[in-house]
Amino acid sequence: MIKLLTIIGARPQIIKSAALSRAIKDKFAHKIHEVIVHTGQHYDDNMSQVFFDEMDISQPNYNLNAGSGSHGKQTAAMIDGIEEILLKEKPNCIVLYGDTNSTLAGAIAASKMQVPIIHIEAGLRSFNKSMPEELNRIICDRVSTLLFSPTKAGFNNLLKEGFKKNNPGPYSLDNPKIYHCGDVMFDNSLFFSSFTNHSTTVLSDNDLETGKYVLVTIHRNNNTDDPLRLNALFRSINRISVESKIKIIIPLHPRTSKLLSTNLTPDLYSAVKTNEQIKIISPVSFFNMIALERNSFLIMTDSGGVQKEAYFFNKPCIILRSETEWTELVKSGSAVIADADEGKIVKAFLHFKKSKKLKFPDLFGDGNAAGFICKEILKNIK
Repeated sequence: MIKLLTIIGARPQIIKSAALSRAIKDKFAHKIHEVIVHTGQHYDDNMSQVFFDEMDISQPNYNLNAGSGSHGKQTAAMIDGIEEILLKEKPNCIVLYGDTNSTLAGAIAASKMQVPIIHIEAGLRSFNKSMPEELNRIICDRVSTLLFSPTKAGFNNLLKEGFKKNNPGPYSLDNPKIYHCGDVMFDNSLFFSSFTNHSTTVLSDNDLETGKYVLVTIHRNNNTDDPLRLNALFRSINRISVESKIKIIIPLHPRTSKLLSTNLTPDLYSAVKTNEQIKIISPVSFFNMIALERNSFLIMTDSGGVQKEAYFFNKPCIILRSETEWTELVKSGSAVIADADEGKIVKAFLHFKKSKKLKFPDLFGDGNAAGFICKEILKNIK
């Protein structure tokens, strides 16, 4: 029996972990024992607990309650807590997802203790080291034993950085193994999308019609904390809603909610709040988010995960950042990088409004990435 310690902390990690936990429960329960550690990086119930309840994920065995704070304080608290759990549980390996401070803390604690690291979503690169996420993912990759990339581009990034393609085992920190395996989020989207038609009323609750609204998410601190960028984003949103007479729904991240009234100019803040075409709501559950995504006309986001989900449901996407880890989306023509540039955002919207023949080639696997990962863990971790 392999003991696997899973580290989660942020909303996307909780959702991603559902795919692996489901695969373990359904197919590998007699071979893999999973211990779940929640760092508490996202501690608001709307950003955390709701996903455990809705997706039927086992409650965490440990919660570090790291909470908010500076990168240093938050990460240090997580490292300390994870180290204690590693000493107590003595797992065969640790599973880390993506690129958050929880990922970084798990990578540092486990590598120092020579616990093999399984990194899911390895190899992604924005090539912008001013982003904390970019540093976190690079560091985690460098100390991992098994690296699972969801895309060919991510796999090729690892090759360019010196990882070997067909190196023989046994695999370790000094001899890592890399894979192109598909995306566990695609697993989840396929599995849960059939439930949303019967389990959510988010469209009717917000007076939305299928294909006649734009979904917007904004949460990255370089957008929310910078008044110039935040004003440009909301000017674009307000302008599109008025000029194109289309509804816009914004499940507002707590970070953005706190800063909206202070960082927007008074005139723009008033215009947004009084615009009946713009609907600002609280963060939504995973099922509600899937329903909003799959029934939208278009998605605008600064979230890496939501970019992918737009693609899963064949929706055009305007990326509210200067770069993306998911370069395949832009190459396919289904997504446009517009940054916080009002002109580019409006131009991208008009382009997709006129475009009728977008293509969505198979980029993210066959929906069985989690099962493949479990098999490789059993094969290569002792």
